[in-house]
Amino acid sequence: MTSIENTALGRLEKEGRLLNAVLKGTTTKPGRFGFRGDIALKFQTQLADEKRPPDYSIEQVLTIAQDGERFISVLAGYLHSFAYLADVATVLDGALSPAGRYFMFCNNIDLLAKYQVKLGNINFHVLPCDESTVWKEMMDLVGMNKDDIKKLDPGGKLDNLLDATKDLDLSYEEISYDDGLRRMEAVKNRNENRPV
Repeated sequence: MTSIENTALGRLEKEGRLLNAVLKGTTTKPGRFGFRGDIALKFQTQLADEKRPPDYSIEQVLTIAQDGERFISVLAGYLHSFAYLADVATVLDGALSPAGRYFMFCNNIDLLAKYQVKLGNINFHVLPCDESTVWKEMMDLVGMNKDDIKKLDPGGKLDNLLDATKDLDLSYEEISYDDGLRRMEAVKNRNENRPV
């Protein structure tokens, strides 16, 4: 059985960054470990032994890691602000590969925008996300219908969805991180217009 310690997610697990897991275990592919949940980017200061939630995270993460491999090949997640992309590159430094596919859905970029942002030698595909989920956005992006995978278990669904990203044409507008900061909009309040 594949153990998280033998994958590129092992360090993040040791650092206590893998939170709110919906799936954290082997998938249907041999030697593959899947994770659906949040990856903490910035922790709050902890007093004594109290456990506090992180200041902010990559939320709704979908990722897979292969046993014995140093790099995460594909990862998708939600960022409440485009500005957090620099933290993603720092926290995941050493776990990402120039050949990998990394999708970040942001709350505060133009709803028609699709960017490619390079930090170090890693390419991030930055897309808008407004009142949707990363799972649904990724299904739309790869052109997959939920009926195609409804009979699969959670690990099988994740395998199918993330494997389908290999065939995507990702020629988005290339911008710098600083340019993205200039273009980003105000962060929308997630709780606005929700009943109390």
